[in-house]
Amino acid sequence: MSDSADWKFETKQVHSGARPDPVTNARATPIYQTTSYVFNSAEHAQNLFALAEFGNIYTRIQNPTQAVVEERVAALEGGTGALLLASGQSASTFAVLNIAQAGDHIVSSSSIYGGTYNLFKYTLAKLGIETTFVEDQDDAAEWARAVRPNTKLFFAETIGNPKINVLDIALVAEVAHTNGVPLIVDNTIATPYLIRPFEHGADIIVHSATKFLGGHGTVIGGVIVDGGLFEWTANVEKFPGLTEPDPSYHGASYTAAVGDGLAYIIKARVQLLRDLGSAIAPASAWQLIQGIETLSLRIERHVSNTQTIAEFLENHPDIASVNYAGLPSSPWYATANTYAPLGVGAVLSFELKGGVDAGRALVDNLTLFSHLANIGDVRSLVIHPASTTHAQLTPEQQLTAGVTPGLVRLSVGIENVADLQADLEAGLAAARAVVQASRANA
Repeated sequence: MSDSADWKFETKQVHSGARPDPVTNARATPIYQTTSYVFNSAEHAQNLFALAEFGNIYTRIQNPTQAVVEERVAALEGGTGALLLASGQSASTFAVLNIAQAGDHIVSSSSIYGGTYNLFKYTLAKLGIETTFVEDQDDAAEWARAVRPNTKLFFAETIGNPKINVLDIALVAEVAHTNGVPLIVDNTIATPYLIRPFEHGADIIVHSATKFLGGHGTVIGGVIVDGGLFEWTANVEKFPGLTEPDPSYHGASYTAAVGDGLAYIIKARVQLLRDLGSAIAPASAWQLIQGIETLSLRIERHVSNTQTIAEFLENHPDIASVNYAGLPSSPWYATANTYAPLGVGAVLSFELKGGVDAGRALVDNLTLFSHLANIGDVRSLVIHPASTTHAQLTPEQQLTAGVTPGLVRLSVGIENVADLQADLEAGLAAARAVVQASRANA
């Protein structure tokens, strides 16, 4: 079955990249549990290794089950190609290392996942790549001021975690392109069903497939998607790793071999994945296929539930503030309507008037909301970011990322929203009792 440009999103999420198994005629994609593949001839093997022909060599580099996920996510995002990896963290790491090396510099929004912040701030610094963090990602001038002659890329999240701020993609992309660098965005929270970053100027997309693409809290994975629009050959001196001969790959130039539209994603596969080995297991890729097939259905329920919960919390007397761009009170409400008219996802955060003690009591007295470090599950989840996901950051860094001491983050699932609301009400009552007891003993 060949993909059609006319297919709508719901059709692509079921069919793109897949076809009946040619040996057994199985309709569902099989798990190709193999390490390696037989070459048809010596010439066939030579062509595969020389990038003259595409095909399977070794499962660390590519696997037919993995390929279905890659083609499907690329189709949903409107990209030219994708690379599936072992985790979202691997995807973010590869996305940067594919075009930056020791002595280079990148610019990132500070409103990003704590693990990504640590990667950029500390680990990449050990590799000689320096990061400048933009505190106000809505300020084009701040992005521009951060650029240096050795800057290689801009990075941001389409929907920030946990501030739930919506990126003005076109604004940041314009600054990036004016300075000859690509914009890489993490589209994990939005998914391609809610935001399609390539249509607004982004060049590369990364996902933690662990979250909404997988959707069931059962598998770890990450994806990089190439938009195919950035002209690497127009910036030869800035991106020699893509445009000049690679001595580790018979002196091949990736742009010369496959063109600007595929050079980035091919290099990430045959060089970085070959050398660093962050390969995903075929069974994990198969599990991701199952999740992607119902993506739009789940996201519709996620968004509906989250909007209801956000409105409930905003009007609750025990809540000081709610961060959710689907609320008219949000500073990013207008931006959300521009980029995500179908909704802004299933993650929100809020501040309790009772502070940290109230937040702890709330978390400890919820039943349906599971207390764990994840988002994007069909089940509803809750966490206190300052003591968990963002705990490695300094208090100042936490505040820059939108994490206050009493902040609580929810990932709203697909359960009945009345049950979720009742669960939150019970938790809020417990939090209120802790605050009242504290006041009485003061």
